Amino acid sequence: MDMKKVVAIKILLVLAISVVSTSCKKSSSSKNSSRATGWQINSRDGGFQYNTDFKEQETSPGLVFIEGGTFTKGRVQDDVMHDWNNSPNQQHVQSFYMDETEVTNAMYMEYLDWIKRVYPPSDENFRAIYHGALPDTLVWRNRLGFNEVMTENYLRHPGYGEYPVVGVSWIQAVEFANWRSDRVNEYNLEKAGYLKRDAKVTDVNSDQTFSTDTYINAPTLTYGGNEEIINPERGNKRFARTDADGNETNIYATRETGIISPKYRLPTETEWEYAALGLSEIRSYNLYRGRKKYPWDGQYTRSGKRKIRGDQMANFKQGKGDYGGIAGWSDDGADITNAVKSYEPNDYGLYDMAGNVAEWVADVYRPIVDDEFNDFNYYRGNVYTKNALNEDGTVKVVTVDDIVYDTLSNGKVVARNLPGEILKVPVDENETYLRTNFDRSNEINFRDGDRRSSRYFENFGDDEEGEKDNETRKMYNSPKHTITRDSLGNIIREYDKRSNRTSLINDEVRVYKGGSWKDREYWLDPAQRRYFPQDMATDYIGFRCAMSRVGSKSKKKNKTKN
Repeated sequence: MDMKKVVAIKILLVLAISVVSTSCKKSSSSKNSSRATGWQINSRDGGFQYNTDFKEQETSPGLVFIEGGTFTKGRVQDDVMHDWNNSPNQQHVQSFYMDETEVTNAMYMEYLDWIKRVYPPSDENFRAIYHGALPDTLVWRNRLGFNEVMTENYLRHPGYGEYPVVGVSWIQAVEFANWRSDRVNEYNLEKAGYLKRDAKVTDVNSDQTFSTDTYINAPTLTYGGNEEIINPERGNKRFARTDADGNETNIYATRETGIISPKYRLPTETEWEYAALGLSEIRSYNLYRGRKKYPWDGQYTRSGKRKIRGDQMANFKQGKGDYGGIAGWSDDGADITNAVKSYEPNDYGLYDMAGNVAEWVADVYRPIVDDEFNDFNYYRGNVYTKNALNEDGTVKVVTVDDIVYDTLSNGKVVARNLPGEILKVPVDENETYLRTNFDRSNEINFRDGDRRSSRYFENFGDDEEGEKDNETRKMYNSPKHTITRDSLGNIIREYDKRSNRTSLINDEVRVYKGGSWKDREYWLDPAQRRYFPQDMATDYIGFRCAMSRVGSKSKKKNKTKN
């Protein structure tokens, strides 16, 4: 080939590579240039503001990251209790975060202190708010046992500060998670300069409180509309801008800023079981397929490591009359609960996923997991709501006069909502019409006791007169006790004594997982599941919080090729 032609071809190749390289650089050279319109993002002159520097979700206080994946949920050992309620099924879980330890007495006391300061129980209008949040310390009492030292000291004494809180109902655990969400986001906004410094302590009261939902939907109504708090003169508001007329814009943080984190909540049963198994380091096929018995590796409760060989890996009941071993040489170092982090964590860095205390999870209990309908982020308990609106279309924020109190089945009174929060109402036909993914607000009973899921549907739910209707045809025919209060506040109890009640399962019983200091080894298996009324508490059930992850599945840096 002619040398001139060779040189010409080389020049053309160099130019082509240069053009391709330039075009690639142009496509990613400006992260503040919109690929949709070409307009500038985050311009000083205003316009669309978006956090283009966002890398990934920041891990919130107390949490550890759990990378999602697939696993075998359910029974992997002999079902000696013959419950038949945890048949193995394959599930996939999205990545999420979970508390590394159970919520401790010290953490819960911080919650009680905040309520006491904001809604002082000395005020008759707020007394029920504080009392409704108090753990039931009487759970420690036993008819034939002397446990008054725990009744009087376990919650408040500093000697038990790092022990898991107990005596907390499922309802109280949910309220703690809601409170924690607001306090963390309140602090995040303060750090970013969107809220007055230290207002969360110095300025908060029953008329001036912070709610995450309220700030997102109507920021000017947080803190009672106090402009000094919600729009401080000095701050480091990243997305605040000044328009042509000298007026400030984007002075309130939105979801687009990435500053407001998802909410703390109770983990679903599937999330809890997946996290407890700690499968991240396991590559054995048999273990992956559901042969892991404990949160730690191996088939025994004692450690095989040379340094701590023979030590128990969890706090549980060893046998009849044996809650901790022989004095001076204790099997697990505890008789009741033990301080968190007293035992080795699992491969995710989670402590006490077996033993110490059992833990509430979010799910409503049913004996069967309907994996045929859903095998992704499985959860039973969805009740969909929306923001209540005023006549002018603005969101309705709860005031002191709008607080609703519920009387629970045990006579305890709890506040359903608090001042500063947005009032929630069930979704209606405007949201469900012609939808294929959900068709009502309350989906707890979906495919549960209806014609599609029950072979003997017609035989369920006969009432005393032998009549049948849509309300009485239910698979789980539990007693329906009622409790009310008269004009003087006295409790009026009406017990359901009908003989045709066949079950204790209803829509108000929740799943709890994991063994406790009071349980034998059998219950340490993460697959085991039990249930308890959501408004009652015990001395062996505690809880920990979880948080959803937004963005990528993994925390590894994404590598893209041009």
